[in-house]
Amino acid sequence: MKIHAHTLLLAVAVVAAPALAQQATAAVELQPPVERPVWGNFVGEPGIPPEMMTAGFLAGHPDVRWRREGQHSYSRGEYDIAIDQFLRAARYGDKPAQAMLAEMYWKGIGVTRDRPRGYAWMDIAAERRFPNFLILRERYWSSLDARERERAIDIGRPLMDEYGDVRARLRLAKVMRRNQHVATGSRLGFVGHIENDRPGLFARNKGVAPGTGPLASAGIQASADDYYAAQNWDVTAYWRRQAEAWGVPPPNGTVHVGEVAPVKAGEAAGN
Repeated sequence: MKIHAHTLLLAVAVVAAPALAQQATAAVELQPPVERPVWGNFVGEPGIPPEMMTAGFLAGHPDVRWRREGQHSYSRGEYDIAIDQFLRAARYGDKPAQAMLAEMYWKGIGVTRDRPRGYAWMDIAAERRFPNFLILRERYWSSLDARERERAIDIGRPLMDEYGDVRARLRLAKVMRRNQHVATGSRLGFVGHIENDRPGLFARNKGVAPGTGPLASAGIQASADDYYAAQNWDVTAYWRRQAEAWGVPPPNGTVHVGEVAPVKAGEAAGN
């Protein structure tokens, strides 16, 4: 199969034409599940050390926070709660959460089955060329009849306007700026502090004692140089790291999509 030119991503062509041109030339292959750091029973996020996953960090990353909440609710069969939480994550550009919404609508999990709406959500999830989401989007599209395709485009335009990266980036950047220099967890009433071996907020060798999160009881500190790194607090760098973790191919090459394999509910979104 080839990447279709009539996908909903064309709805943002005016503001994202260069990105679309790159997307149209990227190779796409099915990727295995992303590798996640594990500490005991805690399953972390790709590329983010477990000691970073504190209440303060999640307050500054509502995309990750609400998707993880949604995954927990989904695993408990609380689908109405999960949808609300995935929607919250989706507003901040979380692609796995958008893919989960797509799967739920496509298959009728906790909601009335709505295949055009499922396609529209998967189109948004594929906006940054996450390979498995691109492949699922193509599988969805090939399964829709002509009337469903028309409806998918009608549904997708306002969804892309609201949840696409153009607006999601602004929302996420605002929250990141607000929380970047807040001591870990302090706004949420948890214990957390920054220790410096020399004066100044950005002193070298400073450490962050989380106070919350999976390693709180272990007494392990995260390096504040790592905690405050651009890849955690600059949206462009943050999304670039996510793309690498999820196997996004380089923006050069020939467009091709491999054989589509059956995917269990939630599997493509990293559950």
